[in-house]
Amino acid sequence: MEKTVRVTMAMVSASVILMLVAGLTPAYGAAAPDAKPQYTSMAPLHLYLDNRDTEIAMARSAAPEEISRDATVMVLSEHGYVTAVKGKNGFVCIVERAWMSPDNSPTFWNPKLRGPVCFNPPAARSILPVTFKRTGMALAGKSEAQIIAANKEAYDKKELPPLEPGSMSYMMSKQGCLTASGGNLAHVMIYTPHMDPKEWGADLPNSPVILNPQFKDAEPIDVWVIPVGKWSDGTPAPVM
Repeated sequence: MEKTVRVTMAMVSASVILMLVAGLTPAYGAAAPDAKPQYTSMAPLHLYLDNRDTEIAMARSAAPEEISRDATVMVLSEHGYVTAVKGKNGFVCIVERAWMSPDNSPTFWNPKLRGPVCFNPPAARSILPVTFKRTGMALAGKSEAQIIAANKEAYDKKELPPLEPGSMSYMMSKQGCLTASGGNLAHVMIYTPHMDPKEWGADLPNSPVILNPQFKDAEPIDVWVIPVGKWSDGTPAPVM
């Protein structure tokens, strides 16, 4: 039986998403300097919802089968995320929506965006709640500014769980749609407290590490993106 997860403002939050797709516009990432918002408010709810079985398959495609086949899978419903498959390895696979984008992203409400992601156990406990919180507020009709401000306040008040060491996630799905033009870059993400990008050598020429601005305003978390060069099924993927 599915266990409904009601996402409210009291629920703690944390999760993630994305970056550059083979040199295209950032998805869940920073907007180009001259980019204008394309979606200024939430579209009709049904445009964000998918067939249950389709979403389960997409969520599992975020990580290699050896990981995702034993993971818990959650799908988005009109009331928030619900558990569709109960796993046994501590990983949680879901498909995030566009409101996981950073503040002022032109794709914040884009109903076409889909971000399959599979969180390891530490990230499922300390990052996934961000997805729950943002999603609950979006479904409650809150504005982008209200969502960002509420998450920041929740961290300030210590209502959200602290980041656990070792938190990471897989985003290796061919089915991902992370930019307005579609597509994904097969990668893993590592979560840390805010750090100087120089300590990672991030964003330097020929460095494989990218600092994703996903949580730059609302959550005290840095997201480090590392392309892996293959999709979750093992086939070659474009690299930057």
